[in-house]
Amino acid sequence: MEEKELVDLFFERNEKAISRLEEKFGNYCFTIAKNILMNFEDSQECVQDVYYKVWNSIPPKRPDNFKAWLGKTVRNSALNILAKNHAKKRSRQAEISFEELQDCLSSEYTSETALDSSELSEIISAWLKTLDSEDRILFVRRYWFGERLTDLAKKKNIPEKKLAMKMYELRKELKTALEKEGVAI
Repeated sequence: MEEKELVDLFFERNEKAISRLEEKFGNYCFTIAKNILMNFEDSQECVQDVYYKVWNSIPPKRPDNFKAWLGKTVRNSALNILAKNHAKKRSRQAEISFEELQDCLSSEYTSETALDSSELSEIISAWLKTLDSEDRILFVRRYWFGERLTDLAKKKNIPEKKLAMKMYELRKELKTALEKEGVAI
């Protein structure tokens, strides 16, 4: 089933839309949530909440790129759950990748404002386009999807220390790009 057909099912208020969404994008959604939350039950709850949000958002919304929109919805929901869990003093392990980026941003761009800033998004997107595809994929998987460095190293068959250094270099490049635009420290 194509994304357009799936969105059309939501517009028709067809109850099959949720099951088709789960079939086509369930693993995608769960992976994003699990990478951020690091907890199976919280990730399942997050994905179920996202299905409900999608049902309530479409209509009237008709996302141009459904998969990207869905990924962003899952990510934002997972980050909200993470913030709630953090307030309950749960593990902060999943926040590490996001904290790594804090050194790139000036104090006026907190993690909350950075998530919603279209200006910052445009700058980062332009910078990502300057990277080769392998570096771009690594960066996005680490800092957008929240994949653990250990998991990325195994998947890419790269020693973890070498990958950690690569990610450090990418963050330095990003910081330089942000400084050029007047965003970074």
